[in-house]
Amino acid sequence: MKLKYIVKIFVITYLLFGISNSLAETKIVYVDMNRILSESKVGIFVEKHLTEIHKGNLDKFKKSEEALKKDEIELISKRNIMNAEEFSEKLNALREKAAEYQKQRREKFEGINEKRNKATVGVMKELEPILAAYAEKNQIAFIIEQKSIVVGKNDFDVTKDIIEELDKKLPSIKIN
Repeated sequence: MKLKYIVKIFVITYLLFGISNSLAETKIVYVDMNRILSESKVGIFVEKHLTEIHKGNLDKFKKSEEALKKDEIELISKRNIMNAEEFSEKLNALREKAAEYQKQRREKFEGINEKRNKATVGVMKELEPILAAYAEKNQIAFIIEQKSIVVGKNDFDVTKDIIEELDKKLPSIKIN
């Protein structure tokens, strides 16, 4: 009976030390995905392209907004000259123009966000094989995203290496 307990203790001790030794050999690193998307060549390209589109849209919307304000001021100045029915019709037409302007503005901004999301997904698809190859080459068991880590040594941050690999493979991406 005592032999049975001795064997159990021996097995449990062996398992505990065996597991801790195998965990000590596991290599884990982390990457900052936001930094990859903002500092890599492809990330800079995407942001620059979308910023240009956004600025162009803002210029168009500013002109439309000024035209709407001008029409509003003109309508208000003619309010006393017009009869109530005609003023009401023109006011409704102006409101419809303003609603259409707001709709177009919202659609353009949503379109830019959609393009940004598609570009991010495209970059992430290209990044997966790069991360896998990097992990295999450097015998890394896990690559974790930095936002999931509370505290970690800077030695385990491989973001810079991944950015360099991504820059070699994907300097730009097609944005629809």
